[in-house]
Amino acid sequence: MSERRVCVVTGSSSGIGAATVRRYAREGWDVVVNFSREPAPAQAVAAECRALGAQALVVQADVAADADCRRLAAEVEARFGRADVLVNNAGTTKFVAAGHLEGLDAADFQRIYAVNVIGAFQMVRALQPLLQRHPGAGIVNISSVASMMGIGSSLAYMASKGALNALTAGLARALGPAIRVNAIAPGLVETPWLQAGLGAERYAATVQGYKSRAALDAVIAPEDVADAAWWLGAGAAKTTGEVLLLDAGLRLTRG
Repeated sequence: MSERRVCVVTGSSSGIGAATVRRYAREGWDVVVNFSREPAPAQAVAAECRALGAQALVVQADVAADADCRRLAAEVEARFGRADVLVNNAGTTKFVAAGHLEGLDAADFQRIYAVNVIGAFQMVRALQPLLQRHPGAGIVNISSVASMMGIGSSLAYMASKGALNALTAGLARALGPAIRVNAIAPGLVETPWLQAGLGAERYAATVQGYKSRAALDAVIAPEDVADAAWWLGAGAAKTTGEVLLLDAGLRLTRG
C-alpha cells in the first residue's frame, strides 16, 4: 500500500476537476484522473500532476454506470491500495431557460440525475471500503448555487444539485465518524464547458450580470473551488454534512 495519500476526482480532465487534482498533487498527494469520453485531455492533466511529483492514475469510467464505478475503485485499490479523499465532480446538464417547461422531458431529468446524483452515490458506495480504512477520510460533492437560488442552466440541473445536497447530509450521518461528507456550492465558474453551453455572447453577458450582483464583483475560478475541495477533503477534521457556499457574495445581491 502506498504511503502517500490518494485523492480520486471524477470528471477531472478539465475545469474544476482538473484544478482539483492539480491542487492535491501540489500538496504531495497521488491522484486519480477520471474521464468518460476523450482520453487526451485527461492524459494531459495527469502529465501536469506527474510533473508536480505525484503518481497519477488515469481511468475512463462513466459514473452513471455502477459497473464503471466499481471497476474504477478496483483499479485504485490495485494501483495504490488506498483512497483518502473522493471528490464527486462529474456532472452534466441541459441548457434550457427555466420558463421553457416544454424544453425538458423525463428523459432529460433521468439523464442528469443519473450523473449528478446517482453517479455520486455509486462512487461513494464503490470507494467506501477503501475510504473507511483511513481515519479522517473525506468526500466532497460538487454542488451548485443553483440548488439554493433557483437559477442555473435548467430546472433539471437545479433539482439534481438540490438532491445532491440532501444526499450529502444523509451520507454524512450514515458514514460518520469514519468518513466526513461535505459539499461545495459554487456560483458561476469560468470554464470552457459553460462558455460552450451558453455561447460566447450569452456567456459574456452572464458573467457581467453575475459580477454586477455579487458583493465581491467577481465570478468563480476553478482554482477557487479546488482550494475549497482541498480544505474540506484534507482538512476540516470536525466538519461534516455541510454545503459550503462559494459564490463571491451573489446571495447578498448588491443594491
